[in-house]
Amino acid sequence: MSGDLLHPIAAMKPKRETFTGNHALAIEEPLLFEIGRADISGVDVEEPEDFAPRLGGHERKAALDLPALSEPEAMRHYVRLSQKNYAIDMGIYPLGSCTMKHNPRLNEQMARLPGFADIHPLQPVSTVQGALELIHECGRYLITLTGMASVAMSPKAGAHGELCGMMAIKAALKARGEDRRVVLVPESAHGTNPATAALLGFKVVTVRAGPDGTVSAEAVREVANAHEGEVAAIMLTNPNTCGLFEPQICEIADVVHAAGGYFYCDGANLNAILAKVRPGDLGVDAMHINLHKTFSTPHGGGGPGAGPTVLSEALAPYAPLPLIASTEEGYRLVETEGAAEAEAPFGRMTAFHGQMGMFVRAFAWMLSHGADGMQKVAEDAVLNANYVRAGLADLMSLPFPDHPSMHEVLFDDDFLEGTGISTLDFAKAMIDEGFHPMTVYFPLVVSGAMLIEPTESESRASLDLFVAALRDLIFAARRGESERFENAPRFAPRRRLDETSAARKPVLRWERPEPEEQAEAAE
Repeated sequence: MSGDLLHPIAAMKPKRETFTGNHALAIEEPLLFEIGRADISGVDVEEPEDFAPRLGGHERKAALDLPALSEPEAMRHYVRLSQKNYAIDMGIYPLGSCTMKHNPRLNEQMARLPGFADIHPLQPVSTVQGALELIHECGRYLITLTGMASVAMSPKAGAHGELCGMMAIKAALKARGEDRRVVLVPESAHGTNPATAALLGFKVVTVRAGPDGTVSAEAVREVANAHEGEVAAIMLTNPNTCGLFEPQICEIADVVHAAGGYFYCDGANLNAILAKVRPGDLGVDAMHINLHKTFSTPHGGGGPGAGPTVLSEALAPYAPLPLIASTEEGYRLVETEGAAEAEAPFGRMTAFHGQMGMFVRAFAWMLSHGADGMQKVAEDAVLNANYVRAGLADLMSLPFPDHPSMHEVLFDDDFLEGTGISTLDFAKAMIDEGFHPMTVYFPLVVSGAMLIEPTESESRASLDLFVAALRDLIFAARRGESERFENAPRFAPRRRLDETSAARKPVLRWERPEPEEQAEAAE
């Protein structure tokens, strides 16, 4: 019996060319269960005195089958794992629609100041006045940047902020005594848009994009007229998911408002228009803001996020609790309804008021850049995307060539036709070149989509290398060098995963192999 059959993950391992399986500093790292032993302990734990269990018969009957390691073994294990992760601190992270940008170390230093890092959400308000002031000022900056009337700082991420905006819209409709159920969602929208609307009980109606990748006011009017008296809102991203600015956005806002609905704008792509365009001036009623995208706070990895939601005057009264109010006596948390700052809140979205470290990082970033610097961020983000576009447009195919790109450039896979190489093959080959692949197969409106967002953080030198590597891969595909793609990645710690089988038959639990199976696997 082969080792691949014993351990599904073994099929992902590269072919061993050394005795240890290591390749110089690229060290092969087994699971903790394969390193440690369950019959020893890396720490000394005293035997407990006699006690009466209070778990009603549900206490564990057998010892935990957990591996024990020494401190050096545990430390080395996690350091080695961290070295296998791709990160923005290692190289360009060109995920389209994700805005993976550099997080300055200054922000981290500020977030670790004792007055911010060591506070507790249940401390007396009088002892956290500085923290409350920072949250309040950060929110004021977001209101100013977007031209809106109010902001809810408590949502924990983009989808959570999206939920906040749509819940405010639902509360406003209820206050009007109207039970509107239709939400218009363009076909190029982020997947969370229709999901959020459906979660709140709305019926999602798709708005078709035009052949140029944008949504026309006439298309919105046609759908709105077909659902007269039912339209609650439109959920539109601008710039949209194809990386294009919606040229008729003001007319679209007018159509939706005339139909009695509200305009929710997905703020995931704010990086393209930051300090250049105020969404409130475009007719937007609600928009979430990803601090972990536009404002450089850490992105992903399962850590805390932040998705403040700005609201127009029409929706401001329905902002969720808690709110921070500035008074002559200092800053206070508005926790109950009926206060002037919380006229008719739709409720409470979360136990506490957001992620303190995320606010500190975002505010430090805004103070570091200033208004002119944030304008430069948007300009450089758009410049970098179009620089990548110019460097690849003669070899890669553009589905919407008539519109300049905003913060990201969208290609399709027509340029691979006849090569036998798929979009996925091309993306996996990028890993061997030391790059994280761009977003592939999204947005769904483009077949074989390849969406690249370099952000403003990247230098011209890094973009030149990225473009040159992609051009080399394209030439290799056209030369018929299929082995470079079909088995990629070849040099990564793990080979290509059968993603369909992994999704349908995930191996979530490690099982200790029998001794004879271990012996056969080693042969």
